[in-house]
Amino acid sequence: MMFRIFLTHTPETLPLLFPPRARAELAKHCELVLNPTGGILAGVDLARATAGCDLVIADRQTAVDRHFFDAATDVLAVMRCAVDISTIDVDAASANGVLVTRSIPTFATSVSELAIGYMIDGARGISRSVSAYRTGQNPSPGMGQQISGKTLGICGFGVIGRQLASLGQALGMTVIITDPAPGTLPVGIRNVAFDTLVATSDFVVCLAPSTPQTAGMFGAGAFSRMKPDAMFINLARGELVDEAALEHALDTRQIACAAMDVGSAPDQRPASALAGRDDVIATPHIGGQTPQASEGQAMHIASQVMQLANREIPREAVNAAAATRLQARFAAATPTSRSTT
Repeated sequence: MMFRIFLTHTPETLPLLFPPRARAELAKHCELVLNPTGGILAGVDLARATAGCDLVIADRQTAVDRHFFDAATDVLAVMRCAVDISTIDVDAASANGVLVTRSIPTFATSVSELAIGYMIDGARGISRSVSAYRTGQNPSPGMGQQISGKTLGICGFGVIGRQLASLGQALGMTVIITDPAPGTLPVGIRNVAFDTLVATSDFVVCLAPSTPQTAGMFGAGAFSRMKPDAMFINLARGELVDEAALEHALDTRQIACAAMDVGSAPDQRPASALAGRDDVIATPHIGGQTPQASEGQAMHIASQVMQLANREIPREAVNAAAATRLQARFAAATPTSRSTT
């Protein structure tokens, strides 16, 4: 089964989030259509651009909403090249018989390594010294901290949390986690209450999933319970943090510093009010942007396309039962047997 596939990525994000090898793999079996506008598409505009395409591979900046699904009558499936599908209206997709799939978390190592980089930077003031030297100042040496022997508190013990815990232990840290369903814990790691974690950790890392229940979980109460020399790190989603409360905690020295790869700015980037502070280390949503992580997710999406070509529903589908358009295509492509008399 041959598909025509639309990639929503802009020219800037395409090489980063859907690298050449994955595109070459798809091009062996499918016709690829790149976003011709150079900008971020949504709604009816996205539907117009995808006319005649069977599959849409969506990047993280593209919101695939009800208006798109109501207008995109040719599309059989929307495939999110990431684990997070919060930018896709799955209910609208299901109502229109469109399959939605997600990729797998190939980014665990890259995000975990970024967290370690934040911790070392925060503990030793690396960014502050570099910034001072680059602006012609002579920074004070100051007294840093070793992270060995410190307590690493991980909120959310999924694939990234487990990888980070392993790295933390290898560096000599005590690791505690908080998670309502952590599964089997590695040796030496304890699952504690959220309040206990924020009160006793030297480094608090937010890796919880974004749900209605976790929205704003790091607010004034959480920051007030943290140690005054603790560091807060957000590598999950911006909506989990009350940014005004975080600013207040930094202003009043309730915590020593913070680091973040996500926030309330467009493309889920850190907000400029926080990112520009001397006591904040901010990066522009780069946690999964390494060749291994980015290509791994894109190649997995390519493997899902091959599954669909073989009339198989990928296990990462989130609404398989509602994918009536795809099932109709499968049925139409299946040769019918004819009896002879």
